[in-house]
Amino acid sequence: MFREEQHMTTIQKYAVAIYVDKSSQQWVVRDADGNFWLLPAGDNPWDHRQSFYLTEETELEPIPGHYKYMLNLPF
Repeated sequence: MFREEQHMTTIQKYAVAIYVDKSSQQWVVRDADGNFWLLPAGDNPWDHRQSFYLTEETELEPIPGHYKYMLNLPF
């Protein structure tokens, strides 16, 4: 009996969204899990990110994804 094995390769694509919080004028990133992170100014902001929670006053303005390279995001 001939048995053929199939191998599947999984490609993981990180879906992130970048925003500016209009009230604080700071970068906010939503990661692939749906978590929001506040990115401080400075070198390697992702390494110093802080949890960000949406409130009724939050006004996030979407920013084009190519800014992830400027922010040195790891994905």
